[in-house]
Amino acid sequence: MVRHNNQLPDNLPQLQNLIKRDPESYKEEFLQQYNHYKSTLEVFRLTPEKYNKSLDELVMFLAQVAQCFTTELVNYPQELIDILKSCNRILDPDMRMIFCKALILLRSKNLIDPTALLSLFFELLNCEDKSLRQFLRDHIINDIKNVNVKHKNMKVNTALQNFMFKELQNSSARAAKMAADIMIELYNKNIWNDAKTVNVIATGCFSRSNVKIMVACLKFFLGKDPDEKNSDDSDSDDDVPDLKKVLLANKFNKKSKKRDKELKKAKQLMVKTKKKKSKAPQFNFSALHLIYDPQDFAEKLFKQVEKNNDRFEVKLMSLDVVSRLIGIHNLLILNFYPYIQRFLQPHQREVTKLLQFVAQASHELVPPENLTPVLMTLANNFVTERNSSDVMAIGLNAIREMCSRCPLVMNEDLLQDLTMYKNYRERSVMMAARSLISLYRNVMPEMLHKKDRGRPTEATIALEPLKYGEVDVKDFVPGAETLLNASKNDDIEIDSENTEDDDDEWIDVSGSEDENDDASEDDGDDDDDDGDQNEEKGDENEVDEQKGGVKKRMKKQKRTKLDRKREKMQRLLRMKKVKKEEFTAEKKEKAALISVERLLTDEDFKKIDSALIKQQVTPHAAKRGIKRPFANEEKDELVKLGDIENIYKKRKHDKQARMESIEKGREDRVKFGYKDGRQNPLCSKTNREKKKTKAYQMVKHKIKTKVKRSFKDKQIALRNHLLKIKRMK
Repeated sequence: MVRHNNQLPDNLPQLQNLIKRDPESYKEEFLQQYNHYKSTLEVFRLTPEKYNKSLDELVMFLAQVAQCFTTELVNYPQELIDILKSCNRILDPDMRMIFCKALILLRSKNLIDPTALLSLFFELLNCEDKSLRQFLRDHIINDIKNVNVKHKNMKVNTALQNFMFKELQNSSARAAKMAADIMIELYNKNIWNDAKTVNVIATGCFSRSNVKIMVACLKFFLGKDPDEKNSDDSDSDDDVPDLKKVLLANKFNKKSKKRDKELKKAKQLMVKTKKKKSKAPQFNFSALHLIYDPQDFAEKLFKQVEKNNDRFEVKLMSLDVVSRLIGIHNLLILNFYPYIQRFLQPHQREVTKLLQFVAQASHELVPPENLTPVLMTLANNFVTERNSSDVMAIGLNAIREMCSRCPLVMNEDLLQDLTMYKNYRERSVMMAARSLISLYRNVMPEMLHKKDRGRPTEATIALEPLKYGEVDVKDFVPGAETLLNASKNDDIEIDSENTEDDDDEWIDVSGSEDENDDASEDDGDDDDDDGDQNEEKGDENEVDEQKGGVKKRMKKQKRTKLDRKREKMQRLLRMKKVKKEEFTAEKKEKAALISVERLLTDEDFKKIDSALIKQQVTPHAAKRGIKRPFANEEKDELVKLGDIENIYKKRKHDKQARMESIEKGREDRVKFGYKDGRQNPLCSKTNREKKKTKAYQMVKHKIKTKVKRSFKDKQIALRNHLLKIKRMK
């Protein structure tokens, strides 16, 4: 190998390249540079505030070849660490950055323990150098990411997490803020997404030394989910119920407008189900679910809101986190509702967010008597005609979101008062009231007025309202009874004809009973009349006595008639109740039988989903009422602000709005007008095209020829033509 000794002392990059290829051959040159580094370092210690270019090059050179001479450079990393610890505030910024880069290079070669380097970098955060702080933050995140790139190194992660927890409690505001930012970034990058990291970040919500740390930790719990790898296969089109199988149930039936409406509603429900499956959750459910003691955490956070006089924005974030914890974990913090009730006024700043917090903090385990004052406050302050239509609509939307999570909070009188706004003159209020009606059709239709309950379907007939604290636990797959007829018929169809026949039988029985009652009453009247006619033949005293007795019997008979009507109504109600119980019990028995005896496949579940959708549009009995079906939508854990602020308004139809819409529609559109279809745009035009650009005086005589000529004009033209031909001959 050719040695270039005359160039190596001055050309460190070349020497570095040669040492990496053959360390033993160039050991003398390395030792020469190492001794030069020691002497330069001693000189630098005398004036650490000045930049030394020679030391800069030597430090990076030794860091590049450190893996080749580990025994000779065993103390080299510690020397750099000691310089940064002792002189970090007075060092030149460029020299400080060079020392940090050299240590990072040594860390990448596994020559420094990560915890030791991490502690040093957190000390350097106190330096007045913003670029250095950002550089160190990026390195710490990338270093921890590289440690866990193949598999999670729990030993190193535990040590680093303990160090981060100590730094979060550090008196230095910069170090604590950096520790919080690093842990949040690592969680969002799916590197430290365990429960320990979440609970360490949760302690930052109580930081009083630096409000920025508290705000950063609160924003972490209010943020969105990290981009995790979701199994798209489960949300594919294969899992969506097949619409064709729903339509096949009515393929051979008689066509009618009523059946077409039902099919149209089934299509709408199918599209809504497909959209719901394709949507991803938009909240940080994993962080909120990983808190060790959510009850204690929420109580401390709410106590901090009551005790401290923070800015209004910070209070809103704290209340948002508390409301999310209450709703997701079904916590009981009863003093939360009177506290937030004070701010429920239309003129309150950010009132829609406060309404969102109230709805989020409502769940079925909250005693209704604690939520009723909040509901009454909303109804009294928002849903009144002295407010604008937008305020009324927002109040009704907030009430609907509360009742969707805690239906028992609503009483029957208030509900019927609110449903009276379904015919309000403003469309926004009308639509909000109708959404409240559709909610209680799905949950507790008995609370609504009879005309607002809508047409009962097979889904509503089987609905059983739950009492406070009651949980609906099923030991079978709902809708599995539809698989009994799957082997006989490919169509997914619930045997509603049998139930309709049963209904007719009940109606016939009641009708016959009514006829018997009427007949017996008529017979009684005839008997009385006959008795009266016979008694008229007696003397006058007997007639008077008989008339008095007849009046008494008629009064008695009227009372019995009312009683009979009451008994008949009670009997009908009992029969309907028994019929409903028999209908639901039969379905449950069939579903339990199928769930126990069969292993359900994906195809079976698709059939069940299709049948459940059809049940929501299939009427249970031939009764009059509103024919609008309801969708049995699953409630989200968190309330969307758009659901409360959703206001239906008519579009503006003034000229300015129309012109804006027209101009917006013309964007990115081909210019209208005559389209020249010639291949060569430079060729000459036809006479017809040229005539369009000529002056009118030049072409007006030709326009007259197009007018239909009279018979005399035609004679004159023909004569002139014949004369012209004769002259030419």
